[in-house]
Amino acid sequence: MNINILDNERLGQLRTLIDEAHHIVICAHKSPDGDAMGSSLAWKSYLKQIGKDDVSVCVPDAFPDFLQWLPGSNEVLRYDKRADDVRKAFENADLVCCLDFNQSMRVEDMQPLLDESKAKRLLIDHHLEPDTNNRLTISHPELSSTSEIVFSLIWQLGGYEGMTRDCARCIYCGMMTDTGGFAYNSTRPEIYFIITQLLEKKVDKDKIYNRVYHNYSSHAMKLRGHLILNKLEVVEQLHASYFVVTKEEMKRFKFIKGDLEGLVNIPLQIKGLKLSISLREDTDKPNTVLVSLRSANGFHCQPMATRFFNGGGHADAAGGKLHCSIDEAGQIALKAILAYKDELR
Repeated sequence: MNINILDNERLGQLRTLIDEAHHIVICAHKSPDGDAMGSSLAWKSYLKQIGKDDVSVCVPDAFPDFLQWLPGSNEVLRYDKRADDVRKAFENADLVCCLDFNQSMRVEDMQPLLDESKAKRLLIDHHLEPDTNNRLTISHPELSSTSEIVFSLIWQLGGYEGMTRDCARCIYCGMMTDTGGFAYNSTRPEIYFIITQLLEKKVDKDKIYNRVYHNYSSHAMKLRGHLILNKLEVVEQLHASYFVVTKEEMKRFKFIKGDLEGLVNIPLQIKGLKLSISLREDTDKPNTVLVSLRSANGFHCQPMATRFFNGGGHADAAGGKLHCSIDEAGQIALKAILAYKDELR
């Protein structure tokens, strides 16, 4: 099966970028998820495999607790904890690889370091509307995940034979999490060819699934139950829902990063529901609300994310951010639902 994604000219450009680089930074977006971490750590593993000794993975802030097991995650540099080390890595870099984000603003507090870096820039991503201010842009929104792209690049560069089991585990985790356990955006046969190749590397897919999806504390389960029971607002006639999460609730249920991962998908289990919106107060910044949107049954949430929530993303999985109170955010969500009433009805 052909999983090559670059023509010969662009493959040559990628080889040259890698060959000429001696100090490499791999960076991912704020609040890195399974795909951001999986693709970044897998790409680092490949670069180390081919003899690149100075490779750093830098992220703006914490990643979820259920990803702490990923091979190499203990070496990741967090800007919110080790700003000087991250700054030094960017200053020394001659190649910066931007993985799983389309525009530099997605790294938020790390953006000045990225924008001011004199290093050549490589973008590897699967989101719409990528920034093209790069020496090479590898953007494939039609693919399931950035981790899938990373596998295809390693395959096309001839690195599969030497791929380590740890690298394969990172790729599988990224692909799995960005498709909800291969429940959506995963109908292309190439995905399952790649999974076969990862299994050949002795990846234990069941163990990875359990580590990611069966890793909640009792407090997290109670928080999730509380939100579904007491906070879920369903606009029945418009086949849409939303819920808000306050700082007080997160404190009461001992919230840690990752406790609400995937909860925005749960309301889509309601028969006929087309849209689910999650609004959560940012625990670090006042008057900031983090927004996640998911859609199904023919409705696409990405335009809504752009229009109402200062965001974007994929057709059926998008996000954004509001600078207002959590109460105002709930009102904006309802306004957004009503604005799309004809499509939702």
